[in-house]
Amino acid sequence: MRLSMPAAAATAIIAMLIATPIAAHHGWSDYDASKPVTVTGPVTASVYKNPHAMVKMKDGAKELTIMLAPVARMKARKVTADMLAAGKTITVHGLPLKTDPAEIRAEKLTIDGKTYEIR
Repeated sequence: MRLSMPAAAATAIIAMLIATPIAAHHGWSDYDASKPVTVTGPVTASVYKNPHAMVKMKDGAKELTIMLAPVARMKARKVTADMLAAGKTITVHGLPLKTDPAEIRAEKLTIDGKTYEIR
C-alpha cells in the first residue's frame, strides 16, 4: 500500500509525537540526590496528565522543566491543575537531572505559602 504525500507526512508527525514522550521519559535514578535544589519563579506552562504532571517555570533568565508526580498522586496530595496554571509563582524543592540541571524532579512544592509533599 502506498501512502499519498499528505498521508505520509501525517503518519510521520504522529510517529514523532508518540515517540517523543517515550524518549523523553527516564527513570527517577537519573536525578542527582546529592545535589538538592530549591527554585522559585513563575509557571510559564503546565501539563496535568499522565505519566506525570510537568511544569515549565522561570528561574531568573533560565527556563526550567519540573517533573511532577502522576496525576493521581497530585490529586491525592491536593495539588490541582489550577494551582499550577501559567502565571502562578511556585517554589520547587527537588533534584536536578544528572545530565541537564535545567530539569528538576520535584519532591515538594510550595504554592501560596503551603508546602505539598508530592513524592
